[in-house]
Amino acid sequence: MVSKPRPRWRRVPPWAVDACLVVLAALDAWISLLDEEHPAVLACAAVGCAGLLLRRRFPLTVFVLTLPMTFFLDVAFAPITALYTLATHTRSRPLLAGCALLNATVSALDQLPDTFTSDHAWTLVQTVYTLATALAPALFGQLVQARHDIARQLHQVEEAREHERALYAQTVLAQERAQLAREMHDVVSHQVSLIAVRAGALQVAAPDPDTREAAHTIRSLSVGTLDELRHMVTLLRASGGRTTELTPQPTLADLHHLVATSGIETSLTGDLPSTISTTAQRTVYRTVQEALTNVRKHAPGAHADVHLWHTPTHFGVTVTNTAPTRPLVALPSSRQGLIGLHERADLLDGTLTTGPTPHGGFRIELRAPLQAD
Repeated sequence: MVSKPRPRWRRVPPWAVDACLVVLAALDAWISLLDEEHPAVLACAAVGCAGLLLRRRFPLTVFVLTLPMTFFLDVAFAPITALYTLATHTRSRPLLAGCALLNATVSALDQLPDTFTSDHAWTLVQTVYTLATALAPALFGQLVQARHDIARQLHQVEEAREHERALYAQTVLAQERAQLAREMHDVVSHQVSLIAVRAGALQVAAPDPDTREAAHTIRSLSVGTLDELRHMVTLLRASGGRTTELTPQPTLADLHHLVATSGIETSLTGDLPSTISTTAQRTVYRTVQEALTNVRKHAPGAHADVHLWHTPTHFGVTVTNTAPTRPLVALPSSRQGLIGLHERADLLDGTLTTGPTPHGGFRIELRAPLQAD
């Protein structure tokens, strides 16, 4: 946040301002002291003028010190300055009103004999003038105080807005990282694991030594790539957190293509209501994709069954595979896929259950309420 430059008049040191005020108050008092030589009056004037140097620290005390000179002399600068300073510092309206009335009373005391002998119109004018002279600095000081309060509140609001913008930027960045981690796992890892499985199968079945060596190289590179992806996904998830989708994802219309290109024997049965949301369709697709990826990695040669189902209140998908029939090809795994599936299920207010079957296979089931759509 860029702050505006301060006006030039506000760059003057406070002590210089107070010294100028003392000089002006002394000049005002000196004009009234031309015909006055009493030591007590001179002392009151000196104390009242010098007290302005302490007006910022002790505004009420300085105001009280100006009252004697106000009573003995026809001065206005020192008491008005003291009353204005008090108005800018105090939060007590009754105290400020009492000080203003006290200043008006002290100013009018020396005029009481003339007031009773003059006409009523002039008495009214003097009364209004005295009250205005006392109330004007108090009201102006309160106005300045309110202006400072508003400026301070606006500054706090601007700081809060800047903090909110920073938090929003961090949230967007975290969402993008989480989305990137999910995409890397769901899409890139899916394809690389398929390459590794196919290369491993080619390495075992190929009669040509050169072909077997090339398949071994492809499989080794794929395994290394999966390991690197696992570390990258872990780092991105650690800095991303939970999030919703930010970009378009596959839907139920892509399930047939996913099953056909899965590289394993898979059957797709059942259906889902056409009214479920796009988010729910993406969740079903990712659940099937992760389940088939796990079958390829951990159950070579197994048969998988993908069953879509729905009831009047719930919908879901169940992916079950048989026991593996070929030797297992060791591939890295971080279990981030199942963590992501649980997160997706939570977004639908649903549940994800996983576990082995009695015949050596594995079962993954997504279950979500229809009203969550």
